[in-house]
Amino acid sequence: MFERFTGDERAIEGLPVRLVIALVVGVASLSVMMNTLGGLNALGVTELDAKPQPEVIAESGGEVAVTVVTPAGEPVSNATVVAKDGTATLSEIQPARTGPNGTATLSLDPSLGPNQREGTITLDIKPPAGGEYTDERRNTEILVVGD
Repeated sequence: MFERFTGDERAIEGLPVRLVIALVVGVASLSVMMNTLGGLNALGVTELDAKPQPEVIAESGGEVAVTVVTPAGEPVSNATVVAKDGTATLSEIQPARTGPNGTATLSLDPSLGPNQREGTITLDIKPPAGGEYTDERRNTEILVVGD
């Protein structure tokens, strides 16, 4: 019975190709499953955005009220707003926490480079603890214009 297989050398040369095909199909299937499972967690998460008031400030600086909102426009309390250098420069990073109305007040003193007429300050949001909010997309920036 085993004599048939001992003389047949074709099986061994096809085996590595079959293993490679099985491995590729398995990895592709695992990738699809992991993507699906990873997407399920993101379904319950709400993206946040920052709405600064005013959106344009002079280089001399001033106070800016930043409201953290959901896509539906609802304010979010206990989020941390961080103002950082964009194309305009701040002397230091400015953090502030939103109150019950979803608004944080930042005191900004930006500066522009030589021959620079305008620049931006970027706003990042650290969502409140609890896991129902995220800040993955870019937020509204503050425009700084020269005096």
